[in-house]
Order: sequence, then C-alpha cells, then structure tokens
Amino acid sequence: QVQLVESGGGSVQAGGALNLSCVVATPTYKTACMAWFRQSQGNEREGVAAFVTDGSTGYADSVKGRFTISKDNAANTLYLQMNTLKAEDTAMYYCAAGCSLSRPLLARKRYHYWGQGTQVTVSS
Repeated sequence: QVQLVESGGGSVQAGGALNLSCVVATPTYKTACMAWFRQSQGNEREGVAAFVTDGSTGYADSVKGRFTISKDNAANTLYLQMNTLKAEDTAMYYCAAGCSLSRPLLARKRYHYWGQGTQVTVSS
C-alpha cells in the first residue's frame, strides 16, 4: 500500500498564502502522476492541480494564476503553493498519486492512492 502524508494546512485570512506538502512515505514508490484535490463540505472532491506524465501541469480554472504545483523528486514530495487565497478555497485538501492514463487529468477516478487530507480554512 502506498502511503501519502499531507501537511501545511491551516487557517488564514483572505488574500493570504499557504504551502501544502505531500510526502510519499513509501520509499520504493515513484510516480510522475501526482495531483492535488480538494473537498468542501457538501461538495464532491474536485481536482485542483496535477502533473501530466511528461512533466507539464494542469490546473482547475478556479485556481489558475493563484496556485502552483511543484515537486521535489529527490525528496519524493509534492507541493501546492496557494496564493491570494479566497474564502471559497476553504476545503480539505488531498494528495493523490498513481494514475490511469485513460482518465482526464483532474478526474478523481484517474488516481489510485490518496492521503488523509489537510484542512485549509480561509476567512473573509
């Protein structure tokens, strides 16, 4: 089983920033397919940002220009830098890894492994 461990969530005011981290805690597991999702109360889990297998990235329209996904392959860690946060960004944020290439980049069913989530709360 692949273990993903997120951290970096917290409470910030609108306009603030947070940087989320996701460590792949299974040392033998390496993948180019990693993504961030979020789920707010009463809503379905939605894709936020992801790496394509060629190293390029994709973002949900709602976060383009504000969020940046990156990774440190040596540390087996995925990051999500979130700037200019809005109240509507409030959600539990999940790291995902391992993908079915036939699925769309930000589709939940594309990814096989999930972390436990880290809460982000933005107050207006």
